Amino acid sequence: MPPIKKIVLWLVVVFLLYAILTSPSEAADIFGSAWDVVKNGVANIAAFFDNLISRG
Repeated sequence: MPPIKKIVLWLVVVFLLYAILTSPSEAADIFGSAWDVVKNGVANIAAFFDNLISRG
């Protein structure tokens, strides 16, 4: 059985490089949007635990 995880990782890396090289501004917009989602998620988790601790 081939190492599927390694193959998928290489496919993702090749796709990302292709996307960046063919349309860098769109790739930057997508990355910026994804970063905002991650940032908001971490902030919401921190707010949840802050509220949880303050009630205790």
